[in-house]
Amino acid sequence: MRMNHTIHKSSQRKQRGIALVTTLLLLLLLTAMSLTLVLSVSSDMLLTGYYRNYRGAFYAADSGLNVARQSLINSLTGAIPVGFDVTKAPLANQTTTGTAAATAGVGSYGAFATISTANSWPEKVQITRVTVVPGNPACTVSGGLTVAGVAPTCANPTQNAASPITSYNYSFAYTIAAVGQSNGSETATVNDAGTVFLTANTGLGNTTTKFSAFGMFIDQYTLCGGGDLVPGTITGPVWTNGSWNFSNGGTYTFTDTVSSVGAKAGFDSGSCTASTTVPSGFNVNATKGFNFGANGGTALALPSDSFSQEQAVVDGIGTATPTKTQMNSVLKDASGTAYPSGSTPSTGVFLPYSINASTGLKTFTGGGILVQGDAAVTLKPGSTSTAQVYTIVQGGATTTVTIDNSAGSAGTTTITTVGAASGNGTQTITGVPEQFSPNGVFTGNDTMLYVNGNITALSGPGQGSPAINNGVALTVTAANNITVTGDILYTKEPVQTTGTVNTGLDSLIPGNDSGQVVGIFTANGNVNLANKQTGNNNLEIDASIATISQGGSGGIVNTGNAINTLTIVGGRIQNTIQNINASTRNVLFDQRFAGGAFSPPWFPSTAINNVGNGNTSVVSTVQRSQWLNNTEYQ
Repeated sequence: MRMNHTIHKSSQRKQRGIALVTTLLLLLLLTAMSLTLVLSVSSDMLLTGYYRNYRGAFYAADSGLNVARQSLINSLTGAIPVGFDVTKAPLANQTTTGTAAATAGVGSYGAFATISTANSWPEKVQITRVTVVPGNPACTVSGGLTVAGVAPTCANPTQNAASPITSYNYSFAYTIAAVGQSNGSETATVNDAGTVFLTANTGLGNTTTKFSAFGMFIDQYTLCGGGDLVPGTITGPVWTNGSWNFSNGGTYTFTDTVSSVGAKAGFDSGSCTASTTVPSGFNVNATKGFNFGANGGTALALPSDSFSQEQAVVDGIGTATPTKTQMNSVLKDASGTAYPSGSTPSTGVFLPYSINASTGLKTFTGGGILVQGDAAVTLKPGSTSTAQVYTIVQGGATTTVTIDNSAGSAGTTTITTVGAASGNGTQTITGVPEQFSPNGVFTGNDTMLYVNGNITALSGPGQGSPAINNGVALTVTAANNITVTGDILYTKEPVQTTGTVNTGLDSLIPGNDSGQVVGIFTANGNVNLANKQTGNNNLEIDASIATISQGGSGGIVNTGNAINTLTIVGGRIQNTIQNINASTRNVLFDQRFAGGAFSPPWFPSTAINNVGNGNTSVVSTVQRSQWLNNTEYQ
């Protein structure tokens, strides 16, 4: 027994210190792992910090580009004075104008400075280069009649009353380089290049003009026939194929020429007097005067129908009536099924696109969207700055068309239909709707939305919310009635909608013109106002509205609740005057339409001389040709 006890004590002595060694080994392992983790986290933090600082520098540089571009555009636009002399080119020296614009583009960013005035944004930007160079030719004219074999030019702008110069046109090529800097030492350099186009409208008309050139046009208006014009301020040129009738119960203020085919106006004070002068007791203020017996006493021609607008969907030109064969060969729905060749479907949404049999590539080939049958339409900007979304509801079927005219590419159009008896599916198409001149020359990325039926509800996404994205040119046409149920607003208003005539009401806002424009047209129906918006009961429609055709009786008429304030930014063109049931009515002429040089796409037109209001205006557009992030090459 004593022997066994001795052996056990010896074994214990040999194992002493093992626990300490094991603990030290584990501690060493944990220390190594901790150091590895610290190094890894530190490395990730350095990489993340660098990336954060780089992105901040990049966004600062890109923001600087936008600021510089807008500043030089404002400088170019401001170089043409309001009310310039239309008998000569408004810019005497384009090189000097370009140099001044380049200086304005740099502004206060010749050295690194923060863009945020509140200094809440730590990144800084420096504009390192701005050049603005006149195009070649530096100046051209639009309109104008050749006199004695000499065509009018900017240097020799001979005006002719029968066909005057409608605009002076300039182009300036620009380049901008901006460097952004973050909190760290990271910098980013971004370059931008393109062309700024300036159109200085003379406000004088040409032989053929769009009806949108009128702030108000009334076809049928009988002299002393009752139905006096509602008093108020009316901007833009106004015209009637009949005679104007005024009451002595309010004040009329016209900012532009008041034209009538009739030789006199009616002044109603209980009994009506026909006269060419304003009698005592009537407050009728015509700033540009009256034009009685306009157009030689001949009524202006009206559109016969809206079939050329339907044709515009098919071919982008719109000069005729589409045949079923043409529609079958071009139009397809969201499932890829062609428009029927021998019948007219009761409902459906169709786009003009072709399918390559070998590759399956789908390519947009026409001017817009054809909706067969009655439909409700909602307009809203897309998820990008270049996209526009059209939501079309017919019964239980909903079709969504997204047109993304992305810069620097052909753009894409996507159509999706769900809930229909047939035609469900999704198609992604290369290209977007385009407009062409009658001889096939591309004139713009424009959209025609044609509804072969009634538009039972037309609105934006909600009261006060933008419906039309920047750069979107759209005309909405229906074969029958169009019912507006809510606001249709531009993302950026091109003209001032507040104040008075003396404080710039309806004047152009520099930098807010991106070519955004809306027309609403029906040849055979009314534009009904059925405001579904609650709250203040106001309604605003940013569009030139035309309810007009030969022998038609269309007008703007309220079929819903009373409207508190109705505002139309564009113009109203009607066969007849009808009841709008509004406490206040504001019709603000979109001055970009002056003279008919600019209008909604495929808008109806007429033949007239000197429809312009004589008011000058300047429209600027930008065509970007290059955007380059060359930071990685520094």
